[in-house]
Amino acid sequence: MPLNIAVLVKASLDPNMLRSKTSGEVDVDNIPLAVSEYDKNAVEAAIQLRDKYGGKIVVVSALTWGPLAKRSREIEQAIRETLAMGADEAHVVVDEALIPGDPNTTAAVLASLLTKLGDFDLYITGEASMDMISSQVGARVATLLGIPFLSYARSIEYVDGVIRVKRDLEDRLETVESPTPAVVSVTGEINKPRIPTLIQIRRAFRKPIKKYSLADLGVGLPAKPSLEELRVVTVQRKNVIIEGESLEEIAEKLIDALIKEGVIKA
Repeated sequence: MPLNIAVLVKASLDPNMLRSKTSGEVDVDNIPLAVSEYDKNAVEAAIQLRDKYGGKIVVVSALTWGPLAKRSREIEQAIRETLAMGADEAHVVVDEALIPGDPNTTAAVLASLLTKLGDFDLYITGEASMDMISSQVGARVATLLGIPFLSYARSIEYVDGVIRVKRDLEDRLETVESPTPAVVSVTGEINKPRIPTLIQIRRAFRKPIKKYSLADLGVGLPAKPSLEELRVVTVQRKNVIIEGESLEEIAEKLIDALIKEGVIKA
């Protein structure tokens, strides 16, 4: 039986390209967007399931960072990477009212978009985005759709209409099952995302990316918090240099210094 899969993807601020202003605030407007690494794991998991069982992969996303004109182009470039990996089509909500996004609002909009697109057998998302790392959207979407949520999956199997996942817990692995449809969030341990070839990248430009406004979805937004500022955390180093005639002497001085700082106890 084929699996129709929706993958929830976020175009996040790229943490490898962080920039700050002289005031210490994060220069959000000039940090490029990129697909979260965990979301690439989600896309890869969907591709492997589709290759095994058949079906279709639909990527959904919502723009949560401004400015709108610039980011609208950036999110299309980011989402096209998932099409190059192997997803079949993509649907993106782009609306000024969504910016800046928060987990509650984003989940409400994605749930509305998914409902508009029709029924899916499985919804997959990464365990967290790489910018805000809230780990909330998947669970919130599942709640709004009224279906089960299985978190932190490091493997996914589909057996006789049942989803079976192996979950990462703090001190053990847990295997759970759920009827479909269900939402599953995946960890980075589930797979190694493929890197698209040049031919796959070129083919991705022939795959559709459809954009929606909130008016297209016929939804209003719930009240949401406003983002006042993002600041870079700076740490002042003491630049203490420990010297000695031998390794033993240096080790003793290091231990004494750590005791004085309260890092370790005598």
